[in-house]
Formats: sequence, structure tokens, C-alpha cells
Amino acid sequence: MAVIRVGTSSWADRMLVRSGWYPRAVNTPAGRLGFYAERFGLVEVDTSYYAIPLPETAESWVAATPPGFTFDVKAFRLFTGHHTPIAALPRDRRPAGGGSRVRWRDLSAGAYDELWDRFHGALAPIAAAGRLGTVLLQFPPWLARGDAAKRRILAAARRCRPFRVGVELRHSSWFADDAMVDTVTFLREHGLGYVCVDMPQGHVSSVPPILVASTDLAVVRFHGHSAAWESGDKQEKFRYAYGAEELRRWSVLLRELADQCGELHVLMNNCCDDQAPGDAARLAELLGVEPAGRRVTTGS
Repeated sequence: MAVIRVGTSSWADRMLVRSGWYPRAVNTPAGRLGFYAERFGLVEVDTSYYAIPLPETAESWVAATPPGFTFDVKAFRLFTGHHTPIAALPRDRRPAGGGSRVRWRDLSAGAYDELWDRFHGALAPIAAAGRLGTVLLQFPPWLARGDAAKRRILAAARRCRPFRVGVELRHSSWFADDAMVDTVTFLREHGLGYVCVDMPQGHVSSVPPILVASTDLAVVRFHGHSAAWESGDKQEKFRYAYGAEELRRWSVLLRELADQCGELHVLMNNCCDDQAPGDAARLAELLGVEPAGRRVTTGS
């Protein structure tokens, strides 16, 4: 019997704020999160990918949401091998000299450890309140399948413990031919959640929407199917509206996935204007997930 939670990938995206989805009177970060939490019981923290939040910021998120509300937190991009602007690092941990961007290997061991400590410091208030769902490790499109890549995934995952970890892979080699079985087996053996995505197909970064649970918590992220996935800016890349029949079909598939796990997180990431919360609300209704953070269980 699975608990299903539905939400969006960010509540503070600038395009969402400008779209008019929030009433004019709801004009503070805490007010927006509180308004969002009246309508959904789950949200993905996207800002933590761009910079490590301060603990007091995380505390304010907890204060703005009701008991039972859940945060999935995306790991800081440096931790998953992305090229990271030096300006995204805390001022006292920015390396002197060099270029404008860094990789994790460009930092000293002590500096890298300190960044992970600060990330855990941001997670601590959320976890202490019982609001932390999973830490999302979103690896870059150039991380191709192989032993070195697996070691890299495990190294990052170990840094996240004792929290639950979800892994999103974005290179097609992890799913080519019989690789899918090996990929899911690898994640399952190490207690890592497989993050399924629905996204445009036909690119090197494309992965198929294979619905399978490798742990008791399954996560599905919806990116949409924009034709400008690799050529457009962020707005064009995620400009996609899921149709009524498409959402209906997904609701059936998601209920089947819910039979494989104890908890299912469904996140709309088609973050152009207010499309994500609109589609999330329609999908939640199809799944029987009630608003205001209430949950629904589904059995086989």
C-alpha cells in the first residue's frame, strides 16, 4: 500500500511567480510557500542545486508548511559533477585564482568536506521536523554508464547518508539494450532510489520513462516534451502542457508503480509560467490525492 504525494519542482521559480498563479497579496517567500502547501503536500527544492541554503532558510521553509508536508531536496550541483560557477560557492570557500567555474576535484579535500557539512546543515532542520523526503542526485548528461561512473554515484550517495537518496541519470547508455536491468540492480543493491523521468526522446541525454521502483520510495519527474529541449532557453525547454488524455494515461501507470513501493513522489517540472501546478493539480485529482497536503493511499 503506497502513499502518493504530488507536487512541482520548485515553488519559487521566477516564471511561476510572474505568471499570476500566486495572488497579488501573497508576495513574500514564506507566504508563497504557505499558499503552495495549502494545495500540494510535496515540493522539490530546486534552489539547493544552485547554491547551498543556509540552515535558517530551511528552518523558514519548515515554519511555513504544515505537518505532513514533504520536501525533496536537490543536491548542490558541484556534488554531482556539474561545472559550478565560483560565485555559487560560499564566499569563504571560493578558491583563489583560476577560472570562473570549478568542478569538485578542483577543491581541496577539506574545502569539499566543508561544503558537504554545510549541505547537511541545511537538511538538518527539514529532517528534524520529519519533512525530508529524499535527496535528489541529478547527474549530468555526460555521465555515461561504466564502473568509474558507478563509483562516482556511490561516493556522492554515501555523503548523503543517513537520508534517503534518489538518483536521476541523464545519459542514454544507462538504459541501452540490457543495461536497464544492470542499472536498476546496481541502484537496488546499494539502497538508492531510481528516479524515473518523462522527457523528450531522441537525444543523448534522453532516458526512457521506465516505471520501476528500486527502493520503497519511488520518484517520477515530468519534464514535458518540448521540441526545443536541446536548443531553447529554460522557458522554451520546459514549455509543455500535458493533455487530459495524457494525464489520464499517466494516472493509470502511476497507480501501477504505487503497487511496487511504499511511497510515491510525483513532481511536475514543466516549469513554464503556471503550467506545472496546473498539471500537478489535474494529475492529483486523477490519482485521488486531496489538496492542502492531505495524502491518499492506494492498494493493489
